[in-house]
Amino acid sequence: MPLTPSWTDIALRLFLTVLACGVIGLDRGVRGHAAGLRTTILVGLAASVAMIQANILLPVDGKTAASFGVMDLMRLPLGILTGVGFIGAGTILRRGDLVTGVTTAATLWMVTIIGLCFGGGQLGLGIAATLISIFTLAVLNVFDKHMPRKQRGILVVALAPSAAAIQGVNDLIRPLGYAARFFRQTRDDDRAQTHLFFEVTWKRSEESGPPLDLIEILAQRFTLVSFELAAELPQ
Repeated sequence: MPLTPSWTDIALRLFLTVLACGVIGLDRGVRGHAAGLRTTILVGLAASVAMIQANILLPVDGKTAASFGVMDLMRLPLGILTGVGFIGAGTILRRGDLVTGVTTAATLWMVTIIGLCFGGGQLGLGIAATLISIFTLAVLNVFDKHMPRKQRGILVVALAPSAAAIQGVNDLIRPLGYAARFFRQTRDDDRAQTHLFFEVTWKRSEESGPPLDLIEILAQRFTLVSFELAAELPQ
């Protein structure tokens, strides 16, 4: 960082910060995520301004024979990163076993780093980080949606507990590419029914949509109580 940045240099840093964070925020906003255009610009701009301020304060850094304290300029950007960590944590939501918002939190963290790069005068590094971020969020998103991945669901059926009944559920759904593992049973005394809980696993891409074929075939043979998608294995 230069010891005395000019106003032209500062304007260029702020412009590149707004441009980079705006492009990333526009991609997130179009996809309907919480941190959209304005949020990413504000987060990146705050980081950039903080880094510019640290740059301007560089000439007063150091320790002389008459001084009794040292100004640690890196505490300012580090404090910014800590604060963004709290903002990112607020975007992560948990709905039952499903966790959402992790990519949004990572995006806020990334635009903060980009803002620090531009604010500190590392324009090449900031541009490279922006291009890689756009590639990750836009291009790899298409690949990610078409990539087959293991998915899980919690199936609850009303069924008399027996080894044959449990094996019957598995035999019914196996030809469709599903596998069921029994892990718990409860009894509804009001209705005199026994509920059997299964962890159902399958491997498909997100583009394939919800497992409607599984629900349809189970509803034809059993009394289906509920089916929920799960991000973690049941305990």
